[in-house]
Amino acid sequence: MKRRVLAGLLAGVLALGTLAGCGGGSGDDAAATTDSTTEESADAEASDDGAEEAADGEVGDITMILALRDEFLSTLEAGAIAAADELGINLTTQDAQSDTSKLLQFVETAKNDGQKAIIVNMVDPETASQVIEAAGDMKVVFVNRPPVDTSVLNENAVYVGSDEMQSGKYQGEWLAEHFKAEGKTDIKYILLNGTIGNVSTTNRTESCLQALKDNGINATEATAPLAADFDRATAQDMISPLLTTTEYDCIISNNDAMALGAIEALNAQGIDPTTVPIVGVDATVDGRQAVKDGSLDMTVFQDANGQGYGCLMAAANLATGKALNDGTEYELDETGNIMWVPFEPVTADNVGDYDGR
Repeated sequence: MKRRVLAGLLAGVLALGTLAGCGGGSGDDAAATTDSTTEESADAEASDDGAEEAADGEVGDITMILALRDEFLSTLEAGAIAAADELGINLTTQDAQSDTSKLLQFVETAKNDGQKAIIVNMVDPETASQVIEAAGDMKVVFVNRPPVDTSVLNENAVYVGSDEMQSGKYQGEWLAEHFKAEGKTDIKYILLNGTIGNVSTTNRTESCLQALKDNGINATEATAPLAADFDRATAQDMISPLLTTTEYDCIISNNDAMALGAIEALNAQGIDPTTVPIVGVDATVDGRQAVKDGSLDMTVFQDANGQGYGCLMAAANLATGKALNDGTEYELDETGNIMWVPFEPVTADNVGDYDGR
């Protein structure tokens, strides 16, 4: 089943996820559930399609728990809801509001309800073992944020996401090509880090710098990395004092939000951002627009809808004893416990292809 089959459904449910913003509401009401059950699913008949066959009275209810509902995770949620509606699966989504204890409570509730599988976007990737323990006999599908220790993954606990070593690699390759065209092999960079200790932060940074080195660029720090926690306003505040006091050739950001913060800081300082190579990750709506207007040179598309689709399919497959990637086009890693949803580089040449995705 191709992701485009879900496009129409996704458009209808995307607004539902984004209404909750970043999960910043208060009280239990902010953790409102979303039930994707349809009246038709009760009468669904078995078909030759493996995924639909699995969903017909065998999968039962599935709960998805999000760390919080930000823009990216709301899109991921919408992709999972659309897939569940397509397959006739009962899906309930919960917002943990960045609270690990609340997340574990949702896991316990799903276990007590007798569910066969659960989907978890962790608040803290260090807590994967706690999630697995709380899940008991349920199958666990981690999505988007992998466990720090991937040895906890096995046939009962798996991961669906994108290989973060690829995202930084695409950034580094673009920068290397850019500077080689200018005749430069020695450059200085300002690095905007995400949350320190986060697997995405570490791997995006390391793979970018390694790609620069592998492509013949000697890249050194213009200043110590700025830990801006993936936040746009924090990045703007942190980088502003450096823009006119530090010698640098480019700005490397672990995500689009921080890159956009840097762009705003440059504009505030009277510096044309199109004169400074800036790279991000995620290809958000705002990020893509910045690529179109030339202020962001490139970003890397992380397929939130695809991750939502993939984790729902993985949960259904595990619940019915099927191969993790059955019914999808996604590849598994060498262990068979990780399903990769590919990253894709986005530049001015192809940015229009990602509108609506």
